[in-house]
This record gives sequence, C-alpha cells and structure tokens, in this order.
Amino acid sequence: MIRPLLLLASVALLAGCGGSGGDDPEATTTSAAAPPASLTLTLDFVPNAVHSGLYLAQQRGLFAREGVDLRIRVPGTGSDNVKALSTGRTDLAIMDIHDVALAQQEGARLVAVGALVQRPLASLVAAPDVARPRDLEGRRVGVTGLPSDDAAVDQIVRGDGGDPRRVRRVTIGFESVKSVLSGRVQAATAFWNAEGVALRIRRPRTRIFRLDEFGAPRYPELLLVTTPDALRRQRPVIERFLRAAAQGTQEAATASTAQSAAVVEALSAGAGEQAVDPQTAADQLAAVRPALLDPDGEALTIDRAAMRRWAAWETRVGITRRAPDVDALVWSGAPGR
Repeated sequence: MIRPLLLLASVALLAGCGGSGGDDPEATTTSAAAPPASLTLTLDFVPNAVHSGLYLAQQRGLFAREGVDLRIRVPGTGSDNVKALSTGRTDLAIMDIHDVALAQQEGARLVAVGALVQRPLASLVAAPDVARPRDLEGRRVGVTGLPSDDAAVDQIVRGDGGDPRRVRRVTIGFESVKSVLSGRVQAATAFWNAEGVALRIRRPRTRIFRLDEFGAPRYPELLLVTTPDALRRQRPVIERFLRAAAQGTQEAATASTAQSAAVVEALSAGAGEQAVDPQTAADQLAAVRPALLDPDGEALTIDRAAMRRWAAWETRVGITRRAPDVDALVWSGAPGR
C-alpha cells in the first residue's frame, strides 16, 4: 500500500540527474574523524515503531559519533518526497517501494542505499468473521484507490484460491481502521505493522492477511532513497549514516522486552511535537521487529535477488507498466548481497 504522503507529481524533475544507481559514484576517502557533516532525512510518514532504530541511534549519539549531524524531518500532509529529493530539500528519504517504482517509470533517477524493513508491510485487515481471504468474495473491501492496493487485494484473494473479481471494492481513502470498525467494509488494505496493530488494540480478534503469505514475493517495503547526484557529493557521509542507522536498527530489533521501553522512549523523545502513544508504539515494535533484520541478522541490507523477483511481480500485477530496473535503482555500494 502506498502512503498518501508520497506523491509522484514531480518525478520529471529528477529525469536530468546524472549517474545510475548501479554505477559507483566517485570514490571518496571516509574517515571517522571527519568534521560533522549535516544530513537531512525525511520520513515516509509520522514517526512510528518502524522508525525506532533511527531515533534510537539519534538519542544514543551514534550519528554524531560517525561525524553526521542528522536532522530527521516529518513530512507534512501532501508532501512529495520525490520533489524534496530533486530540489535538495532533503538528502535522503524513506519511500514506499511502489512509489519508487512508479517514480522510476516516469523518469526519476532514484538510488536506494538501504532497506528499512525486509518484507512487505501490505496486508488485508478484516473483521473477525472473515476466516480467510477467499471469504471476501461478494463482500466489501476498502481500498485507497491506488494501484498497489488493487494488486494487494488481487494477490491475497487469488492466493487463497478465491476470485478477486467477485470482491466489492469500496474507495475509503486512508480510513482503514475506522471503516472496518464501523462495519462500512468487511476488510481493507492496510499496513499490518501500523493499522493492523491499531485494529487489534481495539478489536483483538481482527484478522490480518499479509501479502507475502499469499503468493507475493518477499521484498523490502520501505527503502532509504537518495539521488545519484547527492550520492556523488555526499557518499562518505551517507556511508557513515548507514553504519549508525544499521546499528540503531539492529539494537531496536534485538531489544529484550525490558529494553523495548527505552527504544519507545527514544522514539517518543525524537518525535517531538508528533505525539507517540507509548503502548501503541510498543505493540507496533513487537510486531515489526522481525521484519527489521535480514536472515543473517543484519539491518538495512538490500537483497538484490529478492528485488529482481519483486520487479517481475510489480509489473505482472499491474502496478507498473514495465519491470523496474533493479540495477539502476539499487546502489552497488548498498549493504546486502
């Protein structure tokens, strides 16, 4: 599911950026003793548990130790991270992988330097009486109207042996929790780590059908993205940022139950004016923690083979007209294999 804060209206602005994600920008010597360099990171959404490793690294001074003066920005309503990258208002941005694919399709030159999570977050959240996805035939399912939502509904229902053409789709915008609780729809597309958690707090018997449990490939839902030009100019500082962010994310993912309170506290403190409910954040962290690390227990890595499987699926289900160019999209220096 694509978040509303990641619009594609300005993708053409990036078409003229030089370089390619698959080509190494000019190498520059990196030094831990380098003077602090400023770097701005724009989130994909309001602060929540999926960002906890970044805020933990910030609170513990891991970025400062790497010589990075990091500013974390929260996007406003209607913000466009593609435009923010193209105009230099941000150096890095967290973007939904489908937004990145659609931007590339329209000519944007984006480079993924890391992955915040290692699996899809898209799902269908459903009322307790929906035992399995194929039970949604003939019933109302809420979608935002974005192509990734329709692809998710098709994949999950078909993956359970149902006929997605028989699902009655209702455009609800980004009101999945409210719409399912009110009975307006019997299910809705949502992120299982956010809306799914919120629904289960209100209605513990809520059903959650995750996309990659019904035939979709595993892919990293949220990518850390920059532009080739920015990567050329700031490669050393971006590399240092990645080291600190990976350490913070790894610590958040492996925190014990007792230590999780400190992770949530770091998130709440870093979020500033963006209110974070501690109990909701703790529940979100428990849900998303396994998705923060790859099978080897590493954070922020990008599996190139998984990305190629995703690219083929992306066009097969109709999200993009052609398969995304993974070699251009993934920086060759990004962690992973």
